Amino acid sequence: MEEGVVKAVNDVSFDLHENEVLGIVGETGSGKSVTVKSVMRLIHKPGKIVNGEIIYRGRGEEEDILKLPEDEMTKIRGKEIGMIFQDPLTSLNPLYTIGDQLVETIIQHQNVDRRTAWDIGIEMLRKVQIPEPEKRMMAYPFEFSGGMRQRAVIAIALSCNPKVLIADEPTTALDVTIQAQILELMKDLQKEFRTGLLFITHDLGVIASMADRINVMYGSRQMELGTAEDIFYRPMHPYTHMLLRAIPRLDKKLDKLEAIPGQPPRMIDVPDVCPFAPRCPRRLDKCTKELPKLEELEPNHFVRCFNPVEPENNLEAMNNE
Repeated sequence: MEEGVVKAVNDVSFDLHENEVLGIVGETGSGKSVTVKSVMRLIHKPGKIVNGEIIYRGRGEEEDILKLPEDEMTKIRGKEIGMIFQDPLTSLNPLYTIGDQLVETIIQHQNVDRRTAWDIGIEMLRKVQIPEPEKRMMAYPFEFSGGMRQRAVIAIALSCNPKVLIADEPTTALDVTIQAQILELMKDLQKEFRTGLLFITHDLGVIASMADRINVMYGSRQMELGTAEDIFYRPMHPYTHMLLRAIPRLDKKLDKLEAIPGQPPRMIDVPDVCPFAPRCPRRLDKCTKELPKLEELEPNHFVRCFNPVEPENNLEAMNNE
């Protein structure tokens, strides 16, 4: 078995504002999930956070989450920062009813009795559009469909009105019709609660309808960060550009999708050079010798590339090819 240091996330920096949706996109192994699990301090051994800081301003003052003792972090998880995981079935305890799991979360983070917590739970199930919420509080997870389980997980995550909500590919395990319903529900609830939402996905079609800003990751690093309009209509990093050209389009008939040639990087002992260089058609000699910095090439549009695509040529090139 090959051994070495795997830097799953390396030199990543972004901010999240109230009532904003920040999408984090990238292929499998790019570091998306590890990034958000670091925010929640859910990196388990042998993994560890070596350095950096995660500044949270939710409790009236700036706090570095990485320096908080575990008992303080426990108060933040669920109450201040909620998380929706990819598979709702593994997120719920099969031995307890949906109501018990809702009530446990509410009592842990709010100063209320069980009766009040039960009423709050019913109201949360109603908000996520689960029919007959009073009856469903008594049901076990196996009695729910996949879409209803994910609605229940969303209800639990929002039950304490967190300031930040992290959704780690929350619709991957659902069929397309249910996926659309869950996305619409999340968008409505995020606006209602004015929650800052970190939305992780590998599906650019999903993030297009959700995000205000998008962070594109590849090989553990940020490649591009900008508004949704920047990323979809003015992509400047070659990886983002090629990723968009690999998506099926309704306005153009294609015999086959245009795949990105080559393979993703091996993440063991990765050198400090551009991770996309071996697959990049715009590669320069120095791309294989040093790592470009993430630079602001346009207002609020950051790119890590020595030879970025000219933005005025992007949409025309994508339409003509």
